[in-house]
Amino acid sequence: MEHANKGRIMKEFQDFQKNAESSNITVTLVGDDISHWKGIIPGPKDTCYQDGIFQVDISLPSDYPYKPPKMKFDTRIWHPNISSQTGAICLDILKNEWSPALSIRTALLSLQALMCEPVADDPQDAVVAQEYKTDKAKFTATAKSWTEKYANWKANEEKIKKLAEMGFPENKVKDALIRANWDEEQALNYLF
Repeated sequence: MEHANKGRIMKEFQDFQKNAESSNITVTLVGDDISHWKGIIPGPKDTCYQDGIFQVDISLPSDYPYKPPKMKFDTRIWHPNISSQTGAICLDILKNEWSPALSIRTALLSLQALMCEPVADDPQDAVVAQEYKTDKAKFTATAKSWTEKYANWKANEEKIKKLAEMGFPENKVKDALIRANWDEEQALNYLF
């Protein structure tokens, strides 16, 4: 898709690449489409998402930045403001509180902050919100268990290592795996 604000989008993407060392949130393009990104958010320390790595699908509408990016979690997560089924996100800046002054980085940082402070009174997933409000210990145990099962970075590191041993540069391997949602065969297709 040809994008009206290609310059702004490329600048945001390049800023991410420049600050990759200092930031713990990273992004990659899906193919050559500048309007389709994958974001990688580490689970915040001292939360039930700690040690997990969460992938977010980011789709930029043709009128971005005047309209917010469409984001959803690819990685399953147990959180009141994120659908446990679809990954849909309930966050005001991704809806009516969006402003062109904001950026994809701002939105991803807001998602990371939401992981630290769920808003159970404005849920995306009523079942999770109810558990969060009525049985915090059960919520925490479930969220930790889902993080271990679905956001396990160690398993992904093994995939990176295995494909890098075939002679591909590690950063290219990582990008290919992210694009392929960690499917090794599909990532190999991207690499070839």
